[in-house]
Amino acid sequence: MDRLAAFCLGIALTALLPGLPSSAVLLSTLPVLFLLFALARLARPRWLARAVWGLAACLLGFAWAAWRADLRLADALLPEREAVPTVVVGEVASLPVEGEFATRFRLRVLEAPPGVPDEVLVSDYRHRAWPAGSVWQTTLRLRAPRGVANPAGFDAEAWYWSEGIRATATVGKARVAMGEAPWWRAGVDRVREAALTRIYRVLGEGDAAALIAALTVGAQGALSPELWQTLRQTGTVHLISISGVHVTMLSALAAWCALVLTRRFGGGATPRVWVALAALAAALLYSALAGFALPTVRTLLALSAATLFLLMRRQTGVFTVWRAVLALVLLVDPFAVLAPGVWLSFGLVGALLWAGFGRRPQSGWRQVLAGQWAIALVSPLPLLWLFGELPLISAPANLVAIPWVTLLLAPLSLVALVLPWNWPLAACGQLAEAFVWAMQGLAQFPQWSPPALPPPLLLLALPAALLLLLPLGAGWRALAACLWLPLFMWRPPQPAPGEAEVRMFDVGQGLSLLVRTQRHTLLYDTGAGDAARVLRPQLVALGVGALDTLILSHDDADHVGAAASLMASFPVRRVVAGQPERLAARGVLQAQPCVRRSWVWDGVRFDVLPGEAGAADDNAASCSLRVATPSRALLVTGDLPQAAEAALIGRYGRALTSDVWVAGHHGSRTSSSPAILGVVRPAWALVSAGYRNRYRHPHAEVLARFGALGVRVKRTDLDGQLTVRLGQTVVVEAWRAQAPRYWRAGPSAP
Repeated sequence: MDRLAAFCLGIALTALLPGLPSSAVLLSTLPVLFLLFALARLARPRWLARAVWGLAACLLGFAWAAWRADLRLADALLPEREAVPTVVVGEVASLPVEGEFATRFRLRVLEAPPGVPDEVLVSDYRHRAWPAGSVWQTTLRLRAPRGVANPAGFDAEAWYWSEGIRATATVGKARVAMGEAPWWRAGVDRVREAALTRIYRVLGEGDAAALIAALTVGAQGALSPELWQTLRQTGTVHLISISGVHVTMLSALAAWCALVLTRRFGGGATPRVWVALAALAAALLYSALAGFALPTVRTLLALSAATLFLLMRRQTGVFTVWRAVLALVLLVDPFAVLAPGVWLSFGLVGALLWAGFGRRPQSGWRQVLAGQWAIALVSPLPLLWLFGELPLISAPANLVAIPWVTLLLAPLSLVALVLPWNWPLAACGQLAEAFVWAMQGLAQFPQWSPPALPPPLLLLALPAALLLLLPLGAGWRALAACLWLPLFMWRPPQPAPGEAEVRMFDVGQGLSLLVRTQRHTLLYDTGAGDAARVLRPQLVALGVGALDTLILSHDDADHVGAAASLMASFPVRRVVAGQPERLAARGVLQAQPCVRRSWVWDGVRFDVLPGEAGAADDNAASCSLRVATPSRALLVTGDLPQAAEAALIGRYGRALTSDVWVAGHHGSRTSSSPAILGVVRPAWALVSAGYRNRYRHPHAEVLARFGALGVRVKRTDLDGQLTVRLGQTVVVEAWRAQAPRYWRAGPSAP
C-alpha cells in the first residue's frame, strides 16, 4: 500500500471513532510503530515490505489524528459553565455577520474563568456593532456547540469541530470597550472590514453586493436565502466561498502574468522561481483577504507543496504530488476530513488527472470539454454522498459559472477594490447581476433526489466512473455502466404490512413527526424555519416522493413554520389543520379543518382527533393523531393543554391507550397531566425540544411524573432524531446512539 495514501486513510478512520483511545493506548503505538518500521526494512518479498510500510503509515496517521483530537477536546467548555453568566474579555476575531435574528462573530477569549474555550462563536440579538479587532469586556451565556442531529442534512457539530469552535454563546446587554487588538493580529480583518464597507457604499444592498463581498473578503452573511437556494439548485454553491477553486485560479493568473513578464524582459528565459513565487504571493494575499479561513489555508498549503515539488526539478509523478499534498493538508489539519470541500476539491483534481492518464495531450476547447466530462462523471458521487441531491443542470451550469466567476468576476472585483475609482466596482456589480440572472434561469431545471445511498453502492460506482474516464474499449465501458445501475435501482426498506415507522425529526425547539406504512406517508407538523434545513433532506433520504397527508396541529411557528416552504418544493396530496383559517397568512392554502376521521393504510389505523374549535388559546385547538397497528399504538396531541387533555379523555376515554406518548407542548408542565397519562398508560414518552431552550422544556416536574410512572423517556435535544417501530413490539432508536462519534455529543442514558 502506498505510504502517503495509508497515512491519509489512518487520519480519515479516526473521524469515525465513537470515542478516542486513552493516552495509554496512544503511547503504546510508539513501540508498535518502531517494530513495524524495523520489520518493513527487513521484510521480504517486496510486496510484504510494502504492506508493512502501509500498515505503519496508517497507524501513524491514526495516532497523529487521535492525539490532535485529544488536545482539542481538552479545550472543551466545562459543563458547569453552561448557561451561567460568565464575564470575559475577548477580541472580535472575524468579520461580524448580520443575520436575520442576530449578529454573529468569533470571539478570541483573552481573559476568562477556567473552563472557557479559547474561541467562542457569539450571537448578539441586539444587532450592535462589533468592529473587527475590537476588544470588549462583556457577559456571555455559554453552551456546548450543539446542533440538530439527523441522519441527513447539514451536520452542525461536524462543522463546529472542523472549524475549532468549542463553544457558542449569547452576549448580554452590558459591555465595556477595552481598546483595540494590535495591528499585527487584527490588521487584516480591519482591511477586510473597510473593503466590505466600500462594497456596500458603492453597490448598495442586494444580491450583487453580497456576491462580490463573498468572493473578495469571504463575507457570506448577506447572501439572501433565495440566492442560496438558486445556487444549490444549479450546483454552483461551491463558487461562492473563497476556496481552492478561486485561490488556485488567481494563483494561475498571477503565474501567467509572471511568465509573460519574464519572457518579455528576461530575454526569453522563464525562471520558474519567479513564476512560482508570484503564484504563491497571489495565493497568500487572497487568503489574507479572506481572513485566512480554513479552506483557503488548506489551499495555500497545497499550493506550497506543489510549488516545492516543481522547484525541486525532480521527475515526480502527478499522482505522487497529489497524494503528498493531501497528506500535508491532513497533517496540518487532521480535522479537515470532516470538511466536504476538502474531498470535493481533491476528488475533482484527482479525476482531472486520471482523465488525462494514457491520453495524448489536448489543447483548446477539447481540453476544456474533456475536463468538464471528467467532472460530470465523478462529481455526482461526492455530491450525492455529502448533500443527497444532484442538480441535473449542474454540469452545463458550472461550464458557464466557473470561468465567469473565477476568471472574470472574482479577479476583476479584487482589482476594483484596489483602484481609487468607484466605476470599476459598479461594473463588477453588473457582472454579478448577470451571473445571478443566469443562475436563476438555470435553477428552473429539475434535480435528481435519490434516497440515501448505502456506502457500498457509492464505492461500487467510483471505479465505474474512473473506468469511463479512461480510453478503453466498449466492453469496459459497458461494465462501468452496469456498475452504475444499482444507484438508480436502490430503494430503502419499507415497513411490513400491519407495521408503522414513526420518525421524530430533530428540528430544535419544535415538532415534526413522519409516519410511514408500507405504501403511504403522513407528516405531522413541520417545525420552524425553512424546510430545506431539516425536513427536505430527511424526506429525500428516506425515499419519500410525496406526502399523502400533512397534518398541521395549530398555528404556532414552531409547529407549522416550515409548511409553506415544504409545500413549495414537495408534493402534498392533502392538508389537515387545527386552525386552517389562520394558515393562509403563512402561505398554506386549501387546508381542510381538523374533524374526527379515521382510515386504514396497509393494516395501520389512523385516528384524527380535533381540538377545541375557536378556542382563545391556540394550543387548545391542536389537532391530535393516534397511530395504531394491530398490537401497538402512538398518540401525539401537539401543544394541547391539560384542560383540553381532560376534554379529550371525556370524549374518547380508554380508546386513547397507547404504548408511546409524544409529550405535549415539548414537555411543558402545562401538558402531560397525570390524568392523561393515567388513561394513555404509555411505556415510552418522546420529547421534541431544542437543546437548552429558553422555555426550559422539558420541565423537571413532567420528567419526574414520567419517572414515577416508570415511563422511559427519549428526547431529541439529547438523543437526536428518534425512530419508533410499531409492530408486534415497540422499538425506539436514537440517532446519537446509532452513530456515535467522539466529536459529537453523546446520547442520554438508556
